[in-house]
Amino acid sequence: MESSAVTFTLAYIVFAFCFVFTPTEFRSAGLTVQNLFSSWLGSEDVGFIQYHVKRTSITILVHSTLPLGYYTGMCIAAPEKNLGYIHQVSDSWRAFLLFSLCLQLATWTLVIYWSRLRWSNHPISRALRAHALPPHPGWGAVATSINTEFRRIDKFATGAPGARVIITDTWVLKVTTYHVYVALQSDSHLTVTESRQHQLSPDSASPTQTLTLRVESINPAVRSFDIRLNSTEYAELREKLHAPVRNASNVVIHQTISELFLDTFKAQVELNEPYMLPSGQELESCIGCMQVPAGTKLIRLCREDGGDNDSECQQCFCRPMWCLSCLGRWFASRQDQQRPETWLASRVPCPTCRAKFCILDVCLVH
Repeated sequence: MESSAVTFTLAYIVFAFCFVFTPTEFRSAGLTVQNLFSSWLGSEDVGFIQYHVKRTSITILVHSTLPLGYYTGMCIAAPEKNLGYIHQVSDSWRAFLLFSLCLQLATWTLVIYWSRLRWSNHPISRALRAHALPPHPGWGAVATSINTEFRRIDKFATGAPGARVIITDTWVLKVTTYHVYVALQSDSHLTVTESRQHQLSPDSASPTQTLTLRVESINPAVRSFDIRLNSTEYAELREKLHAPVRNASNVVIHQTISELFLDTFKAQVELNEPYMLPSGQELESCIGCMQVPAGTKLIRLCREDGGDNDSECQQCFCRPMWCLSCLGRWFASRQDQQRPETWLASRVPCPTCRAKFCILDVCLVH
């Protein structure tokens, strides 16, 4: 094989690999199926299921053109091979061209079949049909439910575009290059099956731990699937999940410093003097997460050796507005991240009125 043909072959292999698996550089340059066909795909936020039905279909079509693209490119890169003249090429090149054309024909036939009856034959539509039980009479109603919940800002989402994990109030979703896996939370249970330690990470200077969780449903029509996420996101995942999570392999899940501090923060607050809510006053939702009632009140209780006036803490007159978890995260976010040994003894401003308080001033509402 001549040098020009070798150079083109190596370059095309690299391009095809990057186009299929889309590294960050390709995504930044817009060389992705989602970006190239964005006008036809529409918005993921408006119609999540419809978007991915179209995306997976066009992805298969585009990826199936790569062999034919290589043959066409070789016609230009190596004109001495006369690849444009079918009767003059070798049997191996003729077989490769026949394979490329058959792959294109088979892919187009498959996608046209999927698009029949408003995409009801698509694998994603068939996967949703397994959940078409009351109160969802058909796969379209299931799609509407997923679309609605995906638009909410409180969903959990993580992962690269080719392996995204999305947890909504009702659904567990895994988005891959060619498919979207769907499981109903109330029918599912998750199992931590594996843990991998990575010493080098492009996103962090410290070692990272990747967890693998198996999602299984009691519905026999729903396929089991694996999801992967960073161990630092595990606590957030658990907060969003209603389904049980088991640790079948006794995997040790590493916690971040902030998570360890949050556990200590909660334990210390439980030892503090509680705040008795006045009769007739109702607790509102936490303004941080809007998920649970506001369960904390800041009252200046700490005393220093020099007397009351020497304390840097100030009296907070805000009504209960934050839950314990959100207030603990606020406390941790205001600390010097390089000196965790000083966190418990430090003071931070109230997130609402900016009055300074310490951990001894946080009271649970009873």
